[in-house]
Amino acid sequence: MLARGSTLALIAAAAATFAASAQTASADEAAAAHTAAAASAPQASGTPGEPNVQDPWLAGWLRLTPERRPVPLKPGVDYGMDPATGKFVWPKATPEVHQGQRFPGEMTTWDKNSYTKNVKVLAFYPGVDSPFHAWNNIIDFDGHRYLYIHDRDYLRIMDVTDPVHGKVVYSRGGVWGPKGSSEPFDANNVHGYLGGATIAWSKKLGKPVLVASFEIGRYGLMTEKIDQPEKVAAQRHYNSLKGFRVFEMDGPLPNQWKLIATRTTDYQHPNAPIGQQQGSGSLDAPEYYGGKYMLVSSAPNDSYALTEYPNYLYSPGYQVWDMSDPANPVFVTQIAVPGQVLGNKADEDAYLMNPRAGNRTSWMGSRNPIFLPKPLENGGKIGFGAMGGLGFYAFDLSNPAKPKILSSVNTPPSYAGTEFDNADVSQYARTGYVLTNGYPMNRDCYEPFKDIYVIDARDPAHLKVATTLPRPEVPEGAPFTDFCQRGGNFGPKRANAIGQPGGWRQGIVPYSYYNAGVQIFDVKDPAHPKIAGYFVPALADESQLPTYTLGKGVLAIYTEYDRNIIWAFTENGAYALSTPLLGEPVLGMPARAWPPR
Repeated sequence: MLARGSTLALIAAAAATFAASAQTASADEAAAAHTAAAASAPQASGTPGEPNVQDPWLAGWLRLTPERRPVPLKPGVDYGMDPATGKFVWPKATPEVHQGQRFPGEMTTWDKNSYTKNVKVLAFYPGVDSPFHAWNNIIDFDGHRYLYIHDRDYLRIMDVTDPVHGKVVYSRGGVWGPKGSSEPFDANNVHGYLGGATIAWSKKLGKPVLVASFEIGRYGLMTEKIDQPEKVAAQRHYNSLKGFRVFEMDGPLPNQWKLIATRTTDYQHPNAPIGQQQGSGSLDAPEYYGGKYMLVSSAPNDSYALTEYPNYLYSPGYQVWDMSDPANPVFVTQIAVPGQVLGNKADEDAYLMNPRAGNRTSWMGSRNPIFLPKPLENGGKIGFGAMGGLGFYAFDLSNPAKPKILSSVNTPPSYAGTEFDNADVSQYARTGYVLTNGYPMNRDCYEPFKDIYVIDARDPAHLKVATTLPRPEVPEGAPFTDFCQRGGNFGPKRANAIGQPGGWRQGIVPYSYYNAGVQIFDVKDPAHPKIAGYFVPALADESQLPTYTLGKGVLAIYTEYDRNIIWAFTENGAYALSTPLLGEPVLGMPARAWPPR
């Protein structure tokens, strides 16, 4: 295993206002608006009754918003099990917390049973992912299929040509056990925080390229921005790239990659060195298919400050980049929605109209790029954006340099946890419906339930909520009557990742669902969805991992639609699954290489 620092260096080095109306602003207009906002930037807070916040943008947000922080609730009184029905009564609103909030009737030990319906386990690979998160990619090289599993400074590459007998061929980052990681990790000193990555075939280069997002770390840096001025300053002057890097790939391993481009998403200061770049960097995996256009989630500067989330400073919007030459990415435009930019009255008014304003809890803005039912260079014109507590948006991208907001929809507040985190557009071309959801952040169901919404987008100018996907059913014989009793996190995470081999499957959408495992939904008619199958694995316990990592269950999935295999990632390993709902699994190389040449 290579050393963490040296390999990170290898990967990194070798290997406005923007929306005051229903139209997004051009880059020139946005730059001019930010310059005007910066000229009248808010000053440090000194108002009686307010914390003495030194950061001017944070102080301006604090001065603008009311104090509506949700109060802590008492388990068994304000929420908890209803003994008459055996069902959980959910909280109405809760603050974000980082400790468990156990309630009467919750199981006292981790459930070691597993439950299946229409799903078969092909293999289990312990310890191949971190216990916190998993970004995934697949690429085929020289008759072999490689699965990438990464998170922050952690990377495993597996040869999964035979998914039943996969093997790790590259490893960076600690191995986790009951005492923690085998390598120390300091979230404040990750000089090259790798977020999501996307692999696509570059027509220009005639080879695959990997575009890797670099963003401010979201965990371990800060817990409450109002009270931690030194940590706020450290994020403003972050010690890693805020942007993305492009690598051309001559093989599956990092020493076979060549760094061909580095860009900051601080487009107004394209030459700013690390430590002086503004904004958030590029969040999660870019939306990129190897052609002309790439979409990323990003707040370009510090004026994107209207967000409630306690350990994050930005409300990310979206950026469009011209990738005609992957070695020379060119910024095209910034996209924002009303309610993101501090210093612009229209945005501030829109923000204050949102019932979440002042709750010191909600994530506002994007966490993922705009989701495209069809790539722009292939004639795609419509995109969908999940903007956290700001709602769910449809965009007209027929002219990517001048995108327009078509409409938006929002739902009653559901915090803590994230709202409108992602979208599944796999069924849109066939049905006109899209799926979207937030996900739980608090343990032990100490927050409102996060539904998966079915959005009627047949007329993108008039989005509306049609229904929700059904909640997971408790398996027969389980020692609980509600998944909340199983402990940990219960609720949806995400469905299809960007860049899954083979394209989407019509009528079937699998979701990672934390302690409810993998839930597979029949959406042949999205207005009348049902659960068609599931795999709920046994939960890890203290003999395998530290207590603070436990209870997540399935935290990510990645589906090989060309081989009918679902990869399910838990805090203690990865499962290779098959289901007749997708078809017989292919236990060798697929008919066509991925990404498509």
